[in-house]
Amino acid sequence: MEKEEAIRQIVLSYYSRKDIQEVLYNFSKQREVVPRYFEGFGKRPDNFQYPSDVIEFAKKGATSFHASEELWKDPLQIPKDSKKEKLDELRQGWDFLIDIDSKYLDYSKIVANLLIRALEFHRIKNIGIKFSGSKGFHIIIPWKAFPKQVANQETKNMFPEWPRMILQYLTKIIEPKLIEGVTNLYASKVNMGSYIKDFEAPKQVMPDLILVSSRHLFRMPYSLHEKTRLASIVLDKKQIDDFQPRHADPLKVKPVNFLPDSIEGEAQELLIQALDWYKDHKDEVEKQKNKKSGQYKEVIIKNLTADLFPPCILKILNGLEDGKKRALFILINFFRSLNLSIEEIEQKITEWNKKNKPPLREGYIRSQLDWNSRQKIMLPPNCDKDYYKGIGVCEPDELCSKIKNPVNYVVRKSFRGKKKIQSILKSLTNFLNSIYL
Repeated sequence: MEKEEAIRQIVLSYYSRKDIQEVLYNFSKQREVVPRYFEGFGKRPDNFQYPSDVIEFAKKGATSFHASEELWKDPLQIPKDSKKEKLDELRQGWDFLIDIDSKYLDYSKIVANLLIRALEFHRIKNIGIKFSGSKGFHIIIPWKAFPKQVANQETKNMFPEWPRMILQYLTKIIEPKLIEGVTNLYASKVNMGSYIKDFEAPKQVMPDLILVSSRHLFRMPYSLHEKTRLASIVLDKKQIDDFQPRHADPLKVKPVNFLPDSIEGEAQELLIQALDWYKDHKDEVEKQKNKKSGQYKEVIIKNLTADLFPPCILKILNGLEDGKKRALFILINFFRSLNLSIEEIEQKITEWNKKNKPPLREGYIRSQLDWNSRQKIMLPPNCDKDYYKGIGVCEPDELCSKIKNPVNYVVRKSFRGKKKIQSILKSLTNFLNSIYL
């Protein structure tokens, strides 16, 4: 509540500035734009009709604004559940957006510098850079820079496949230098006596391919960030090394354009090189992708009942007074991981919310369900995270000590039940055999 109150104190004065309204509006053209109301997103699709829409959304409680990488004929015509063919028909193009984020801003700086050098090596001179608002950076290459057709395929229809290939290609190029850079940084900070390459740390900061997905949204330039209260300011590449979060103080920002004035087709070499590289490394990439996807495996449990749920989930489902928003996040990911349909999840969430004192707003719940339904399925937070203790629902039983995640609990308990039934059936079979033999 303190963070929410703090951001709301500056929202209206910040978004009432004409220069901020203009820069947000100009960037929004042809894009899907969605306001965020602190922790919940607004309805989709949406966009700005006028610069003054920015302050009107803010008056209704919007704290930040997020836009699509894709460019549309009319963003308001995007149906909720569009098939790829329909999206291809509506899409006019896409910007190549790299989302760099890390728990350490210094790591993000290393990645940003390496990626910019890699792009420049491929003859791209016009690169947009901005602070994410937290601990990372966004790098953008506008649609204008890409060839409109390659090998008889329309580039606009190859989203998100081609941007993902470009990102995979670039991250592979910079990986050796990233390991060196992170290791040097770590060694200088802890004054290590011996020099040991840190191969694991770069994995924490590599751009995530999941973020290059259809209708993915990212924070707009000069939008505020709810948690840090900083503005997502545009930077020059020379400013990256010396950048500090205080430079993004919303009271001091002077907006400039995020999208550079690209040269027509200047990203052609990058795209063709990436496609050629992917063709030669497809098996390796797919193998790596399958290894990463091991973080979540589809869970299908027949006859799923509440008696299989861990104590923390059962306690949440009894209704809460505090921590309801975090609990909603847990429940949505828990039920999605168990392969429940959105309709089933909505029914369970609605029943749960009736028990809360006071209930969450229906609009907030709807926005969270809509948003999550379009994202990749993720497990709920692991048991060692502060989520469960923080809202007072962590009351472990004997099985809890053997699992790391609430979904693991369900799987284990279900398996135990099957083993018990098998044991009973085996005993019964042995007993019957002893009678008849």
